Amino acid sequence: MPCALVLSAGGMFGAYQAGAWNVLSRRFQPDLVVGTSVGALNGWAIAGGCSPADLLAMWRDPATAGTMRLRFPFVPWKGCIDPTGLARQVWDWYARFKPLVPYSATVVEVPRLRLVRVPHERITAEHLMASCAVPFGYPPVRIDGRFYVDGGLLDILPIWAAAEMGATRVIAVNALPLMPSRPLRAVLRGVRLLGQKPANLAGLDVVRISPRTPLGSIRDALNWSPESVRRWIRQGEDDAEASVG
Repeated sequence: MPCALVLSAGGMFGAYQAGAWNVLSRRFQPDLVVGTSVGALNGWAIAGGCSPADLLAMWRDPATAGTMRLRFPFVPWKGCIDPTGLARQVWDWYARFKPLVPYSATVVEVPRLRLVRVPHERITAEHLMASCAVPFGYPPVRIDGRFYVDGGLLDILPIWAAAEMGATRVIAVNALPLMPSRPLRAVLRGVRLLGQKPANLAGLDVVRISPRTPLGSIRDALNWSPESVRRWIRQGEDDAEASVG
């Protein structure tokens, strides 16, 4: 029975996923990996054989702070976050790892609001960049004449993509089960009503791992700090241990 590891969106809360994987990796090795947004990056590394210790080290690296640096002045159509730091990290991870098991990232085609699963045979660094392109944060990424943004816009935890790849069991790590902002939650509900709906997941065996207490605010999700990263990693380890222990 193919078992998938599915990783959610979540910005800097991706450190929580690294902590969870540090525990999960001792219990199972996934037959396939799916991720969106920061989960697409973590998933790319995990599918590429990155050790849990190395993934934790990459999250603890102060260079990670540069992936979400606000740009001044703010240019609406280019987003409020300078993409230079994220692009540097994406290209580094893309070059360093190549999937050893089937892997997919999810993106959203705009303005059609169409969910797209991109298998690893087709993935370029641009696809990973697009999967992280939070609308109004980073600019959309143009690939083959079409524009794509963060897959979490329509589905923050793309279990549907694992089902599409043939998984019958899923271990899903959701670093952002509830958007920590009521206005943003309302906007996302509206967008998701207009967008394409994920596939039916009936019959799929899913183990969900998510924070028992909130990881922080939207501001926390956008800002790296060593204290926060240590806390999120530890919380991911604790929650994973409690869920599968």
